[in-house]
Amino acid sequence: MARYTGPVCRLCRREGTKLFLKGERCHTEKCAIEKRNFAPGQHGKDRKAKIVGYGLQLREKQKARRYYQVLEGQFRNLFEKAASQKGITGENMLSMLERRLDNVLFRMGLATSRSQGRQLVRHGHVNVNGRKVNIPSFTVRVNDVVEIREKSRNNVTILAARDATAHAPSPSWLEVDREALKARILQQPKREELVQIQLNEQLIVELYSK
Repeated sequence: MARYTGPVCRLCRREGTKLFLKGERCHTEKCAIEKRNFAPGQHGKDRKAKIVGYGLQLREKQKARRYYQVLEGQFRNLFEKAASQKGITGENMLSMLERRLDNVLFRMGLATSRSQGRQLVRHGHVNVNGRKVNIPSFTVRVNDVVEIREKSRNNVTILAARDATAHAPSPSWLEVDREALKARILQQPKREELVQIQLNEQLIVELYSK
């Protein structure tokens, strides 16, 4: 399956904010934003023009897509599904992104980044409601139980991630048992808990609605 394999720190620099793409490194002084908070490329420091209109909408879309680490086609399909549902399209879209299985593992604290969560899912370490799921884009629902498979509970990478994220609180829509390496989906994610970055999802809706 296609995925972005290039340097991720330049994505944060392009958006001008931390997207938390490299796990714990993003919380240290080694973070690229801390050292070089300007757009990548030869003329990155010279990009000072004010962004308006379409450019602003595009940047918000790219920021959200890169934050959740999904490709353009996946993101567009997810928007169309959100638009067909009842409620506010932007919030529906973010809720669906947040309930992706790779993101749920990240929110549980069993992966230090969404890319690591994706890898755990693809390698078959995760069960949903007692059945193995190896599709990172799988969308969990209320009352679903996500857990690490029995044979993977001593996996060094998973245990190290759990210890590294011990300081991070779990969102209220998840009931997490860190010792048992499992969680239950209590409710739909609330808007105020959806993203760690400033994001105006209405601009994304306007972009795709043209």
